[in-house]
Amino acid sequence: MQSLDNERNEAAMIAEVLAGQTEAFHELIRPYERSVYLMALSLLHNEAEAEDAAQEAFIKAYRNLARFRSESRFSTWLIAIALNEARARLRRKQPGLTDSIDDTEGPVVPAQLTDWREIPSETLERQEVRSLIRRALSALPLAYREVFVLRELEERNVKETAETLGITVASVKMRLHRARMMLQKQLAPQLLSTAPQRRRRFPWF
Repeated sequence: MQSLDNERNEAAMIAEVLAGQTEAFHELIRPYERSVYLMALSLLHNEAEAEDAAQEAFIKAYRNLARFRSESRFSTWLIAIALNEARARLRRKQPGLTDSIDDTEGPVVPAQLTDWREIPSETLERQEVRSLIRRALSALPLAYREVFVLRELEERNVKETAETLGITVASVKMRLHRARMMLQKQLAPQLLSTAPQRRRRFPWF
């Protein structure tokens, strides 16, 4: 019910903006400012550039608001704009960068950890390990990183993630699985070396 109310409120604010009440745009985007910034930061790894990318994404959303179609959620549309802006900036810095991935390949072989979230709290609390995890995430191929950020950090559902990235639900599931396994393989040896006997499940951050 709350989700429907939010969508109705967003539809009303969009109508107000399109009718000339430009101040309503700030209220419209306010709940998603952090998500847009974090999406840009997860790809660009530079706070100042991520802020610029987020600002540019909001400007583009404002200019193109009349093109928004209510078949998808406004947040999905907005995050997709931010994602495309961050991608464009990455490609300007790395002309050879590609996000083309064959989603029909076989599965990645799991590493020692049976669950990629299975990291001891004592280890997670250490700043150096947080940095290790962030570096591992930044090393993922772009297509895997995008899916991982949307699903695990932004907690978007599979359908929303597929819509945002313009790929199939099956591709989202496959890329997320591979991202988890790649992170697990890279982090397991270093985390296991400091892990106590007792373990439990923990979120990414």
